[in-house]
Amino acid sequence: MNSISAREALMHYNYARFAHAKDFVFRMWCALAIERQQRTPEDLSGACKYGSLFMQQVFGGSIEGHYAHQFNRIDTRVVDLSHDALDVSRMRTPYLHEAEYFNIPEYRIALQACTPRVDNWTLAFLREAGAEGASSGQM
Repeated sequence: MNSISAREALMHYNYARFAHAKDFVFRMWCALAIERQQRTPEDLSGACKYGSLFMQQVFGGSIEGHYAHQFNRIDTRVVDLSHDALDVSRMRTPYLHEAEYFNIPEYRIALQACTPRVDNWTLAFLREAGAEGASSGQM
């Protein structure tokens, strides 16, 4: 496997929806920190597994990356909810793709551990986006 295989989108990707998704995932990331009794995060540093799984579930595409960061490729675009997070800004090559990384069993297990929470986030986001879209006639 060279990346996390492409999925079909549940919702068409655009910049307004990216902004909504980023806000939503940040709220969920903060809630997770509170649940874990950790300091409330200032940005999406450390959230790339959750964010990239979420983006793939909602907007389709594939997940790419390396040991320190992962992101999405939707159509031909690199899409990263964490693009402006402090941890990403400190990386020399945040958008390097090391295909062999995705074959490491421990990595696959770590992603699987995130998936149930991301599934719940996806359902909540689709409800939230549907309510907003219905009120503005966009969905």
